[in-house]
Amino acid sequence: MSTRRSVFVIDDDTSMRMSIKRLLREHGFSTLLFGSATALVDHGSFDEAVCLIIDINLSDQSGIELRRRLAHDGVTAPVIYITGNDSPANRAAALESGCVAYLTKPFAAHALIGSIERACAGVN
Repeated sequence: MSTRRSVFVIDDDTSMRMSIKRLLREHGFSTLLFGSATALVDHGSFDEAVCLIIDINLSDQSGIELRRRLAHDGVTAPVIYITGNDSPANRAAALESGCVAYLTKPFAAHALIGSIERACAGVN
């Protein structure tokens, strides 16, 4: 298969997006970065995504609501949630919406890489 597949990273914090991109590049993953839910939806091409890393607290929409919208639209790429605002309500909503992992910032590099590897194993 020659289609290049990428990890889509959706976070409104530029430094977080860039840090994740550097980490993933070190582990051989290609990435596409999005600063908002709107930018992701406008891009489309979800068949290129091996998984989505979505911040729960985006400036333009809840990451959980974004996930629900994408699922409603037929997007099946696995989701990894990241958040700096952990709460029982966020965790429950994230798990209910369907995700491979729920990571709280700051998270260990191996936790994110392991989550992506599990997502890739489920896709391939």
